[in-house]
Amino acid sequence: MPAPSLEALKAELAELVAIPSVSADPAHADDVRRAAAWVRDAVARAGGDAEVVTWDGRPLVVGEVRASTDAETAPTVLVYGHFDVQPPDPLELWESPPFALVERDGWLYARGIADDKGQLFMLLKAVERLAADGELPVHVRIVCDGEEEIGGRSVVDWLEADSRRADAAVVFDSGYVERGVPAFNIAARGLCYFHVTVRTGSRDLHSGLYGGASLNAMHALVRTLEGVLPRDGRLPAPLRAGVVPPGAEEMAGWERLPSGAAELAAAGSRPADSRGADEFYVRTWAEPSVDVHGIAGGSPMLQKTVIPVEAHANLSIRLVADQRPELIAPTVERLLREAAPAGADLTVELWSQAPPALIPPDAPAIRLGLDAFEHVLGVRPLLVRSGGAIPIVSALAGHGVPTVVTGFALNDSNIHSPNERLPAEHLAIGVEAACELFRRLGALA
Repeated sequence: MPAPSLEALKAELAELVAIPSVSADPAHADDVRRAAAWVRDAVARAGGDAEVVTWDGRPLVVGEVRASTDAETAPTVLVYGHFDVQPPDPLELWESPPFALVERDGWLYARGIADDKGQLFMLLKAVERLAADGELPVHVRIVCDGEEEIGGRSVVDWLEADSRRADAAVVFDSGYVERGVPAFNIAARGLCYFHVTVRTGSRDLHSGLYGGASLNAMHALVRTLEGVLPRDGRLPAPLRAGVVPPGAEEMAGWERLPSGAAELAAAGSRPADSRGADEFYVRTWAEPSVDVHGIAGGSPMLQKTVIPVEAHANLSIRLVADQRPELIAPTVERLLREAAPAGADLTVELWSQAPPALIPPDAPAIRLGLDAFEHVLGVRPLLVRSGGAIPIVSALAGHGVPTVVTGFALNDSNIHSPNERLPAEHLAIGVEAACELFRRLGALA
């Protein structure tokens, strides 16, 4: 099959983009199912079999396109993407209709063009081309969900229930560091989120009568939180157990990234300490971090001279590398209790958790992927990490499946914002890179 023109790619992708599959809005539930059906049919057009299954009440597309040759020995590659999108609001800020694919000044505009319909389309189109030419060297298993934008877990639960192996996985749902600088994301931080309550008596007290002698819940909460907060940019040693430092190749790549000072300035923020800017990428990608997200107690908006009896805080710890939530969460609680002053009654609730992911940068699938992208793009992708949590990547890593996490969006692709966009040239380049990636992954056999 000859490489399709940009116009042909745009015309086909426009069909998927036109479906307003907004998972956050129940009024668009049928549209989410229509998008699932479109993906199912795309797998069929590639010569595969697929079905839309209902998982926890939401559609999940599960399919497969078999290798063109050597079916008994061909490796298996799992492809993931999501066909739901963020709401387009506020509509008045869009310069063109959000569900119409429009090319303007070298950009393709539409909701979902970068996150993630356009990027999923690249993978599906690559599989179709290779299969049509009899050149698909891998079995491609495809699983796509319609609830990524609302934090759904159907695809993670499906993976836990799946008994079939995969030699590698591919996710196109990220982007370049900057124009001309592609990237592979080899890690994502995990999370433990806590709610902490401190009580210091039976009722609020008059500060004039009891101040200085009575335990203040707000004071006790602050002292309690100090037990898990960083000192000189690093968390207490028990909270760093399992940290795997970045390798030389990663660190060399990070030196090519915008400076930490520039990143903080662009976000309108200030360094946490004297080394916060210089260590920006290490701290946000390769180190665990604790943040207090909210504190409540007393009457901060009123002039009220009382000693509060109760105080609350929400805090989380981001986990890295080999850190496990089931080990770190009890450690956080222990350190909080050890720091709490005598007389403070402490309740610590773990509200949510997610494991981190670290894909070995020397895994064969990663090296083959880097070679494939360098062959097509003329530049070797940087190895980067994500400071946030990516549940599907963590789940795949937990199953020992090395995952190529990459993509063709840019920092100014306006993901989740009005006028979401993708460089027009990236659509065809992405298909070519995906084709070469599948070709190279055939060497995993």
